[in-house]
Amino acid sequence: MVQANWKRQWPLSLFVWFLIASQLVFARGNQQGNSTRELKFYPPVTLDIQQRFVVLDNGLLRVTLSNPDGLITEIKYGGIDNVLDFHQPESGRGYWDIVWTRPGQKSYFAMIHGTIFEVIAQDENRIEVSFKMTYDPAFDRSGSALPLNIDKRFVMLRGQSGCYAYAIYERLNGWPAVDIGETRIAFKLDQGRFNYMAMADNVQRFMPTYSDRKHGQPLAYPEAVLLTNPSNPAFKGEVDDKYEYSKDNKDNHVHGWITSDFRVGFWVIFPSYEFKTGGPVKRELTSHVGATSLAIFYSRHYAGDTLIGLRFEDGEPWKKVFGPVFIYLNSNYLAEAKTSSLWEDAKEQWSKETLKWPYDFPISDDFPHAAQRVTVRGRLLINDRYLQQYPFPAKSAYVGLAPPGAPGSWQVDAKGYQFWTQTDDNGYFTITSIRPGRYNLYAWVPGIMGDYKSDLDVSIKPGEFNLGSFVFTPPRNGPTLWEIGIPDRTAAEFFVPEGVPGLLNPLYINHPEKYRQYGLWERYTDLYPDRDLIYRVGISDYRKDWFFAHVNRRTIDNLRIPTTWQISFDLQLVIPNATYTLQMALASSAGADVQVRVNDPNAIRPHFYTKLIGRDNAIARHGIHGLYQLFSFNIPGVWLVSGSNTIFLTQSKGGYPFNGVMYDYLRLEGSAV
Repeated sequence: MVQANWKRQWPLSLFVWFLIASQLVFARGNQQGNSTRELKFYPPVTLDIQQRFVVLDNGLLRVTLSNPDGLITEIKYGGIDNVLDFHQPESGRGYWDIVWTRPGQKSYFAMIHGTIFEVIAQDENRIEVSFKMTYDPAFDRSGSALPLNIDKRFVMLRGQSGCYAYAIYERLNGWPAVDIGETRIAFKLDQGRFNYMAMADNVQRFMPTYSDRKHGQPLAYPEAVLLTNPSNPAFKGEVDDKYEYSKDNKDNHVHGWITSDFRVGFWVIFPSYEFKTGGPVKRELTSHVGATSLAIFYSRHYAGDTLIGLRFEDGEPWKKVFGPVFIYLNSNYLAEAKTSSLWEDAKEQWSKETLKWPYDFPISDDFPHAAQRVTVRGRLLINDRYLQQYPFPAKSAYVGLAPPGAPGSWQVDAKGYQFWTQTDDNGYFTITSIRPGRYNLYAWVPGIMGDYKSDLDVSIKPGEFNLGSFVFTPPRNGPTLWEIGIPDRTAAEFFVPEGVPGLLNPLYINHPEKYRQYGLWERYTDLYPDRDLIYRVGISDYRKDWFFAHVNRRTIDNLRIPTTWQISFDLQLVIPNATYTLQMALASSAGADVQVRVNDPNAIRPHFYTKLIGRDNAIARHGIHGLYQLFSFNIPGVWLVSGSNTIFLTQSKGGYPFNGVMYDYLRLEGSAV
């Protein structure tokens, strides 16, 4: 009799034990791919459709969405009734938003409100719901409506500790022109609970509050504030700026917040960046003060108006799926809870999500599943006879498929999808999970200057393809006479000064990413108060003697005046009728015009110039790169002399502290003769 009762109670006991274990150690995430036998230990997913709300619940968390707007008003998890900021109005807790403008009109910032609610799929293991916003030209007589259909989707799976979100954006033939500046999902968390932010192993900390910022001292631009009277005295004298916490797409895997007692974590996980803007090195925001966590799909941060992105002409059709991203929550109720345990678990969850990409659960013809995707293989070689006699493997090269365009055009693309990988030591690459479509193959190689684009138009259908070998002949006209820096598309190898005293973020003191400190552009004047930088080839060390950003000098009257840097070098024998080449690769530019003069600093007209370039604002926004550009200047031998020579680089646009460039790499090449 006792044995019979034990047998009847065992399934329930096992279920309770499993739930307790998952909460006490970690409430781990998505169980997609688990067997039905494993899933049965979790409660089924339920959907409660109310007049004003739609509630998704799987026993681990409960997500409440407004009906039919599709705004996230509540997330109940880990004993917390709502991890979102209940002080905010319901519309300001979790939401999709968009920045857009019609030609000749002002720019609008708007939350994306659905008007049509629909259940896409519902069973005990999965629920997918839709909130649609539609455009009808017949009701746009004033020409002030957003000409876009947006279908926001939310998916909850059984046995996972989170919720997926994605959206389908669409324009139809004949719709009016529009320029989209940004679109994202924003989460405002309960600041009373979530005060520890993490975005990398070495970038995580307790954060000030929005109120601390509000009562702080504004600095050179609105995003930067000096904390003068924070609620936590330890933050006094710090600079807070959301751009201090940006990351490249290729590194932006997971970021989020942890409660003050280290018990609960809230994380935004990107399993892929195929749907994001500008390829692997486009920089983007993550989390910032206000206990705000962002899933940004498109913006012009670190690119500016040069990023043509989502700019549509009259009548131009378009469709794109942004996401899915995974909103993951975890918990640790052990006696000695630590922030590191939640962070490490979130990273592990990201690894799991990437293995499941592309997901098999979205119910949309616009999201191809694994069987509908493509794998391509190939090999990239480098042909540079001044480095090696024969073509050699492109080691650790970034190789990608992106919409057709010019070399490097992937940097400014947002309408299509991009798929990137890195080559192995022998130059071989495999790109998986590619959507069918038409692409060009692009590449760039750390340590090698320039952009590669194959002449092959790749029209991809489901299956596996070997594209064969490609040979990249990088820009070069002759042997290297001297070089400054490393051609890696960043200014990270150059001299980055210590931060401005009294305007510091302690997180980045003695940190490998010290360039994230506020106000570093001011340090140039501190280091070169009376005369500009002079670099002597063969004597100077670019790691110590080449300032990371070519900016203006601040005068005693607080004016900003152009600066001229000098590169001094010796040549043993100059061939007067030969042609030499100055290769100048830029990692960033903002309102700049670099003028080049050879051995004549007083020449009325520069020998070469870039013209006005750049709006990426990486100097002001604590970046170490923006958009990559390459300039090649041919120097007649008669301009040079045997012996001592000087190249003068003038950033000629004054009047503003952030006008300037970051050099990636400079090289003087001799004659090919």
